[in-house]
Amino acid sequence: MSDITYQIKEESPVHYVAIRHVTQAAFAPMSFSSGAEPNIIETLRAEGDLSLSLVAIGQGNLLGHCAFSPVKITGAAGSWYALGPIAVGPSDQRKGLGRALITEGLSRLQTQGAQGCVVIGNPQIYSRFGFHSDGQLIYGALDRVLVQRIIFQGSAPFGHVSFAPAFDLDRP
Repeated sequence: MSDITYQIKEESPVHYVAIRHVTQAAFAPMSFSSGAEPNIIETLRAEGDLSLSLVAIGQGNLLGHCAFSPVKITGAAGSWYALGPIAVGPSDQRKGLGRALITEGLSRLQTQGAQGCVVIGNPQIYSRFGFHSDGQLIYGALDRVLVQRIIFQGSAPFGHVSFAPAFDLDRP
């Protein structure tokens, strides 16, 4: 962790271009990325599916971004959300910004009465935030261990997960 000073707040239109640039830079070296992440964020925003969009601002610059959008689970009631995309600029990675953005976002969702949140990704990373896979969530043919959830209230969901249509931009 670094002594970097930053503030987390909700995005505003002045952040849109910087969010695109940080997201492009963060995902460019990732072998799993199709490069669609900036377009996904912009489409979520345009379609009204960007439920919570947090930015980390430090020294007058946008250092990172974290998006949350609605998700449907066929056996679950209440409001569920998806985490992602999340990006921190390459020079600011490994300084705790991503962790702070995710933690703040999850806290806000819980305060707003959400049932929980879903993420697709590396269990070693997301288990740090309380995400867990019990194999009961299904997203296409993806290995179920990668489809994780954190429950804020109620019982564990089961069934097929449907993300906002913007995520179809990342499918072949």
